[in-house]
Amino acid sequence: METTATDTRFIINLSLSAWETQLERFDKHLEKLTDQQLESEIAPGRNRGVYILGHLTAVNDGFFPLFGLGEKIHPQLQDLFIRTPDRTVPIPTTAELRQYWHDVNAKLTPALRNLTPEEWLSKHTSVSAEDFAKEPHRNKLNVLLNRTSHQAYHYGQIVLL
Repeated sequence: METTATDTRFIINLSLSAWETQLERFDKHLEKLTDQQLESEIAPGRNRGVYILGHLTAVNDGFFPLFGLGEKIHPQLQDLFIRTPDRTVPIPTTAELRQYWHDVNAKLTPALRNLTPEEWLSKHTSVSAEDFAKEPHRNKLNVLLNRTSHQAYHYGQIVLL
């Protein structure tokens, strides 16, 4: 069975819908949590909710350069929440992180919606042209699917607060 352009658009729209659903779920739960609750550990000895918020914000901010959509909005979050464990360095306030989360996603969601099917199936900036020729599944859509699962995982952690 051959995949048509209509099938491709349908799959992309389903993927974007799943992404947006995860954002909405996280947003709704985030609104219910106080700053004090976000300062709590997910489980004894584990990351705090505020760290997960910063981590997801940094990951989502990484879409911009990865997809060739521009620079990160908050590049300072990369070291704090991707490369450094929780509680090892000072981090922004919970209020600041809430705002960063909203800033990044308010710009990211329309940018993702504006990508064409051809762009979704093209390589991202972390894969070489040679590697992409051998592994065409290393495309932007695959990154979105992976990041949707990643966000769902951390949403499950936040629900525990």
